[in-house]
Amino acid sequence: MDFSSIAAITAAERAEIIERHRAAGVRIPCADGVIIAPSVEIEADTLLLPGTILLGETRIGRGCVIGPNSILHSCTLGDGCQLEHVQGEQASLGADCALGPYVRLRPGTVLGAGLRIGNFVEIKNASIGDGTKIAHLSYIGDADFGANINVGCGLAVANYDGRQKHRTTVGDSAFIGCHNALVAPVSVGAGAYTAAGSVITQDVPEDGFAIARARQVNKDKRGS
Repeated sequence: MDFSSIAAITAAERAEIIERHRAAGVRIPCADGVIIAPSVEIEADTLLLPGTILLGETRIGRGCVIGPNSILHSCTLGDGCQLEHVQGEQASLGADCALGPYVRLRPGTVLGAGLRIGNFVEIKNASIGDGTKIAHLSYIGDADFGANINVGCGLAVANYDGRQKHRTTVGDSAFIGCHNALVAPVSVGAGAYTAAGSVITQDVPEDGFAIARARQVNKDKRGS
């Protein structure tokens, strides 16, 4: 992310930009650490909390809550979004998305409406449909996820085979179990389930149930 444009904004210009947005109905109760590039557009009734940095061609809808400590560069947000400790670049969000804390949106991310993206989630060059939930500790890269999917804790999309990137597709209303790896290119059909701890290397049919893990074997650690 390029922060060089921040250096070009003087303290007087920064204060003038903040006051201009306040006059237009943007709520900035404490301007500590708030930096807004001249090209940024923000609708009324949006709340900016301390440490918020808005750069590039960022566009923010009405009634959003941004921050604390969020950085957006050339992102577009629909109305009613809430972002806490989010870093985003060249990403698009539909209305009423709730992200954070500690979410990273890399270029090419397109989120639908009403998503819930939680702690320590990174999304890159991926589209995700309305109402999908990705709550904890996941990486989604080069993928197309449908609507109303539930992603369990610890999903990793294995998008790189050492030579090139491949895409992963997950259909509407699928359920991805905890600690899964989806090894691209692979597809999980609509309404399908994957069991916790699975490494999915083959397509899962619509409404299917995939289990891809070894059977547990307990042995005496003393070797007797």
